[in-house]
Amino acid sequence: MKVFKFVFFTIITIVLVVVLNSKNGNIPPLGKFLNPMSGFWANSEYTAIKAPEQLTLEGLEEPVKIYWDKDLIPHIFAENDHDLYFAEGYTIAFHRLWQMEFQLYKTAGRLSEILGPLTLSLDQQQRRKGLAYSANWMLDEVKKDKAIYGMLKAYSDGVNAYIATLDYKDLPIEYKLLDYEPEPFSPYKICLLLKEMSDQLSSGEADLENTNMLRLLGKDTFNFLFPDRDPGIDPIITAGTKFDFEPLKVASPNDSLPLAKIKQVINKPDPKNGSNSFAVAGSKTASGNVLLANEPDLGLNLPSIWYAAHLHSPSVNVMGAVFPGSPGITIGFTDSIAFGFTNAKRDVADWFYIQFRNDDRDEYLYEGKWLKTQKVIEKIIVRGEDTKYDTVIYTHFGPVTYDRNFKGNGEQVNFAFRWTAHDTSNDFRLFYHFNRGKNYNDYLEGLKHYSGPPQNIVYGDVHGNIAMWVQGKFPVKYPEQGKFLMDGRYSKYDWGPFVPQQQNIHELNPARNFVSSANQHPADATYPYYVYDYNYEHYRNRRINDRLKIMQGIKPEDMMKLQNDNYNYLAYENLTFMLDSLDTGKMVASTREVYQLLRKWDYFNDPERVAPIYFEEWWDQFYELLWDEFDTMTVATYKPHNYHTSVLMKNIPDLAFADVLGTSGKETIKDVLSMTFASALDSVESWRNNHAVDLTWANFKNTTIQHLMRLEPFSVSNVPIGGNHGIVNAASRRHGPSWRMVVDLDKAGVKAWGVYPGSQTGNPGNPTYADMVTPWATGKYLSLQFTSQQADLAADATLVQTLNPSKK
Repeated sequence: MKVFKFVFFTIITIVLVVVLNSKNGNIPPLGKFLNPMSGFWANSEYTAIKAPEQLTLEGLEEPVKIYWDKDLIPHIFAENDHDLYFAEGYTIAFHRLWQMEFQLYKTAGRLSEILGPLTLSLDQQQRRKGLAYSANWMLDEVKKDKAIYGMLKAYSDGVNAYIATLDYKDLPIEYKLLDYEPEPFSPYKICLLLKEMSDQLSSGEADLENTNMLRLLGKDTFNFLFPDRDPGIDPIITAGTKFDFEPLKVASPNDSLPLAKIKQVINKPDPKNGSNSFAVAGSKTASGNVLLANEPDLGLNLPSIWYAAHLHSPSVNVMGAVFPGSPGITIGFTDSIAFGFTNAKRDVADWFYIQFRNDDRDEYLYEGKWLKTQKVIEKIIVRGEDTKYDTVIYTHFGPVTYDRNFKGNGEQVNFAFRWTAHDTSNDFRLFYHFNRGKNYNDYLEGLKHYSGPPQNIVYGDVHGNIAMWVQGKFPVKYPEQGKFLMDGRYSKYDWGPFVPQQQNIHELNPARNFVSSANQHPADATYPYYVYDYNYEHYRNRRINDRLKIMQGIKPEDMMKLQNDNYNYLAYENLTFMLDSLDTGKMVASTREVYQLLRKWDYFNDPERVAPIYFEEWWDQFYELLWDEFDTMTVATYKPHNYHTSVLMKNIPDLAFADVLGTSGKETIKDVLSMTFASALDSVESWRNNHAVDLTWANFKNTTIQHLMRLEPFSVSNVPIGGNHGIVNAASRRHGPSWRMVVDLDKAGVKAWGVYPGSQTGNPGNPTYADMVTPWATGKYLSLQFTSQQADLAADATLVQTLNPSKK
C-alpha cells in the first residue's frame, strides 16, 4: 500500500509540475509565475529603489557615480562619454527594460511573436510601411559617424550589461505574464526607436481619403469643406514675416489625378494629438532671464513615454527627459541653453499609384519603361500558430503598402509609400549637439543634421536669445502635390529637390518678445513654399499667444499656469451662437437649468465643473449629426475639422449638409443645434444614472493612463484633471501632456521644473509606481536638481551607486 501511495502521489506531482509549467493559450506557465521565490511575488518591492551601492560591470573604462535623488532621477557622473552612455543604458534598463523592448516589437512588426494572432494585421502593416528596413538604412549612415555610433554602441552595451545580471526572478513582471525573455539590445534597435517616433509623428496623412472625397464630392465641394488655410489663423512664425530669399521652384503637371478608390486605410496616429512650446524674452520676465516651456502631448501610457535623467561628463552637462531606449536627453537643458519640441504638421508622406506589368509584379511602369521591383519576403512568427509570410514589393518610391493582399479589399490597388522617414539620415547628431550646447550656433549646428520627424524646435539661452525653427526634410512641392493619390507612372509627379536648410521657417528674437508653437500652420501666405497638412491645430495656439501678448513680469510659476490652462477656446468662440439658436420658450425646467448653467460658464474645463460636460457632449453630437452624410460613404473619408465646422455653422444657416438623413423635413443649422442639445442632455442624464460618482468634468471625461498591455490593475483611471483636446492642458481621455518642463535660463545657474504622468520605475510592484500622476494632474512640478557639485547631490541622494569597471 505504501508503495502504491508513493507511486500515486509521485505521478500526481509530475502531472502538476508539467501542467503548471506549461503555457496554456495566453496564460503563462502557472508553476513559474506563481513560484513564491521567482514568480510574480519577486516583483514586489518594499523600498523605492533596490540596487547595490557597488557594481562591477564589464565594458566600463572608469568608475561611474550615480546619485539617485528623492524622485528617483539618476544623476550620472562619468569620466568620459563612453561610460556616460553605457551607464545611461544600464540605468534606464534597470527601470524600463520591458517597455524599451516591447515598443520596438511593435515598430518592427513582431508583436505576434509574443501576443499571437491578435496583432497579426498590425505586424503586417508595420512591415509594409518599411520601418525595419529604414532603420537598417539609418544604421548604415550612423556607422559612418564614429562619435554617434560610439554613443549608440555604448548605450546598447549598458543595456546588455543590465540584461546579463537578470535571472528569471529578476525579470519585469510583463515578461513573466507573457512568458518570454529579453533579447540583446543593439544600435539597430535605437535606430528603430527613432523610426517609431517618425511613425507616430509624421506618417499621418489623408491622401487616399482626399482622393475618395474628390471623386465623390467634386472639386468645388471638396475645397469648400476642406480648405488649405482657414481665415483668422495665428501661425507659428509671426504673421507678416518677410522671407528674403529666392525659393526653388517645381513645375505643376496641371492634369487629372488618378481617382482610384480605397475602402480601408492603414491605422493613423490620433489626429487630435498635439504639443505646446513657448519661450519668452527677458524683457517680459520678472528676472530678466529667458523662460522656456515645453509639453509634448502624446499617448498617456504606463510605463511612461519619458524618463528623467541628468548626464554629466567632461563634455556633457544636460538634464531633462528621454525616450527609454535612446541615448542622451531628448527634451531638456544644459548650463547654457534649453530646447523643446512640438510636432510640425507637414505632409512628408505621399502615395503613388503603381502599374505592374503582370500579376507576377516583377516590373512596374515608369516613364514608358519597365523597371525592376525588389521583393522582400516578410516572415512573421505568430505565437501558437504557423508562421505567416508576406511579400512586400519595393519600388523607387518606397514599399507598395496597399495591394491585393493588404487593405485592397480584393481590388487591383497598388499604392507605394513615399516617406521622408525612409531616407537615410543621422538625426542623432541634433541631440549630440544640443546636449553639449552653449549658444545659438550650437543649436544651429544640431539643426542642420536633423531630417525628421519634422518638429517645431523651441530654443532659449542664458545669453538672452529665443528662437523657433520648423525643422525637417521638406520636399519642394507644387500646389496640392501629395494632397491626393499621384500617378507613379510619370516622373512629373515625383518629389523634386528639398527646401534648403536656411529657407526652413524660423525666427530669432522676434519683436513680440516670445516664440510659440502648438501644431498650427507654420507661416502665413507670405512663405513662398506650398505647405499643407490635413489637420492643423486652431485653438491651443491662439490661447497661448493671446496670453503671452499681454503677460508681463512673467515668473516660472506663470509659465506653469499657462501650461495647465483649461480655457476652452472652442466654447468661447461658439457657445453664445449655439445658445442663441435655441428656442427657450419651449424649455422645461431641467432643460432651462442647463441652459442657464452654460450661459454663466466662463469657458474653463476645470475638473470639478459641470458645464464643460454639457458643452462637450453637445458639440460632439452636433458635429456628428451635421456631417452624417460621411457616415454613409463606403470608402475611407474623414470629416471637416472643428474650426471649419464652426465657420460654416455661424455663416451658412441653411448649409446643405445640415439636412439630416433619415428625416422627412429639411433641417437647418438651427434645427441641428436644437436636436442635438436635447439629445446631449439625455446622454448626460443616462451617464449620471449609470455611474456612482459625482457628475464632474473629470469623472465624465475619465482620463486614463493605461498600461501598455492594457491591464487594468497596472493602469490609473479617472485621473482628476481638467482640459481636453483643443485646450492648452490637452488632457483628453487617452492623450495629454506627456512631459511638462519649465526652464529659467539664469546665468548664475539654470533652474528647471518638470513632471510627467507616471513614475521613473516601470514596476507595478514598486511603491513609487505612478507616483507623479497626482502632482501632474493638479499642476504641480518636481524641482529638477541640476548641479555639477557631486557633494550636493550626495547629501540629498536616496542612493549613491558606483559602477566599477571589471579588472582587465
